[in-house]
Amino acid sequence: MNKEENEKRLAYLKGIVSNLPSKPGTYQYYDKEGIIIYVGKAKNLKNRVSSYFHKETDRFKTKVLVSKIHNITYTVVNSEEDALLIENQLIKQYQPRYNVLLKDGKTYPSICVTKEYFPRVFNTRNINKRYGTFYGPYSNVKSMHAILDIIKKVYKPRTCRFPITQEGIEQKKYKACLEYHLGNCGAPCIGKQTFDDYQQNMAQARQILKGNTREVQRILKEKMEAAAAELRFEEAEMHKQRYIALEGFAAKSEIVSHSISDVDVFSIVNDDSKKNAFISYIHVTNGAINQSFTFEYKRKLAETDAELLNEAIPEIRERFQSEAKEIIVPFELDFKIKNAEFFIPQRGDKKHLLELSEMNAKQHKFDRLKQAEKLNPEQKQTRLMKELQDKLKLPKLPYHIECFDNSNISGTDAVAGCVVYKAMRPSKKDYRKYNIKTVVGPDDYASMQEVVRRRYSRMIEAEEPLPDLIITDGGKGQMEVVRAVVEDELRLQIPIAGLAKDNRHRTNELLYGFPPQTIGVPTNSELFKILTQIQDEVHRFAITFHREKRSKHQLHSELDDIKGIGTISKEQLMKHFKSVRKIKAADIQSLTAVLGTAKATLLYNYFHPTDQNLNKK
Repeated sequence: MNKEENEKRLAYLKGIVSNLPSKPGTYQYYDKEGIIIYVGKAKNLKNRVSSYFHKETDRFKTKVLVSKIHNITYTVVNSEEDALLIENQLIKQYQPRYNVLLKDGKTYPSICVTKEYFPRVFNTRNINKRYGTFYGPYSNVKSMHAILDIIKKVYKPRTCRFPITQEGIEQKKYKACLEYHLGNCGAPCIGKQTFDDYQQNMAQARQILKGNTREVQRILKEKMEAAAAELRFEEAEMHKQRYIALEGFAAKSEIVSHSISDVDVFSIVNDDSKKNAFISYIHVTNGAINQSFTFEYKRKLAETDAELLNEAIPEIRERFQSEAKEIIVPFELDFKIKNAEFFIPQRGDKKHLLELSEMNAKQHKFDRLKQAEKLNPEQKQTRLMKELQDKLKLPKLPYHIECFDNSNISGTDAVAGCVVYKAMRPSKKDYRKYNIKTVVGPDDYASMQEVVRRRYSRMIEAEEPLPDLIITDGGKGQMEVVRAVVEDELRLQIPIAGLAKDNRHRTNELLYGFPPQTIGVPTNSELFKILTQIQDEVHRFAITFHREKRSKHQLHSELDDIKGIGTISKEQLMKHFKSVRKIKAADIQSLTAVLGTAKATLLYNYFHPTDQNLNKK
């Protein structure tokens, strides 16, 4: 490979890396033949993968690996634990050349509930479904032992390996072991615990292992409260710790389950124009994801989602040579596949797999959007303006937005600021500062009306273009006083929105209309972030202007009021006398030595008007 080809390869790879999400997941590196040469997991995919391409990387293995990479794919998941599980499966399946871990065939442990007359519960790495039901695997071994400990302490399943039968109990073949005497077992082997009671306990234990912990939490809470009421505080603390451990339990994977085997999962997400669709494909074998890809399809004849999936599913299955008997899809399809059945899950592990597939499709859509917006930054601004227009049902695109805010301390040095955004970007040359002139005291509503009145009266006179949207830094009250000026006084038709804060002084909702209604904009969305950015900017602008004015006011001295005493004279006086008090007390000779006769006489007569009158007499 020559230098030009290598630079082209690196540019292609860095383009992929720049659009990776900052989410947990797994990533796969491919060589020029399309063979997986490395599989990795990451808490943050973007940070982890980009680290391979830093110039300061000095590890020989890393340099060799990077030199072999020709393509990168990835899968996003909900947690680091899920990433561990997928990495484990992929390494064992593909045995990539540059992976050195997890090639020995070992797997993460699972929890088994046996099919015996009195089931046992224990952890194991050997999966054989003939012996019982398996839950997991668990990448977090500490959490696995925590849940096992809870089950053992709450339900006390037997730990012995005797093949206990009903006949053996009736014939009294067994004896109670030490675990019974220690209180760790109910001794069903000698009839101390009934079969029905034991099976009920096991049914609840299975619910815990499936993630349904509420019932067990309720039981533990009742025991904790009962022990506390009877002043058995040590026992209450023990129940509390078990409750907390159960509450914090999160080791059960939402992705992998031994009950799911050889399944295809498909989901579809449309882009904003609905001209393209992103179809995510996940394949599960032996309870673990081993393939995950997202494909982009372009509609030619305005096909529906169902029609697009009808075409894509057979094509994708053929490409990956899948013969899965079950295909998970998000909605009903009107065609059938030979030797396979479609399934629309409503809950459980299969529903989680469908949600994961949808998450990958949405992430791929987001990556493509980011890539396009990076090449054309105006595209993002237009999208946000269009989104705001749709949310507020505005008559035209809100290209020109203005926002106002007041600032004062108990009515003193009252000022206001107006910031202007054009195409969702600050237009600082259009910012305006206002000294409040007609309002006495701390009256934010009256101050806001004065500023809005002055702002738009002047714009009307100058025939300047009016804004497409006004945003008030406040709730319903601020919106109403602005509307009273804009619509009732000036007869203007400018849409007015408001950003309201919660009791923690955090902006939490967008208001629009009269009477104002809350507009459904998620607080973590890009649109809400740009709106709060506008709000923060006008607050910063107004408070900065207020501080400047207050600072000038506080630095004002009596020397500033004396005509004929300029800046240089004041500096000379302060340098010599250090304070205004000493200047006032100085005699005419001292002042003359600093300023000269004329200015010294002027200054002395200002501070000593009585002496001046006597001199006149």
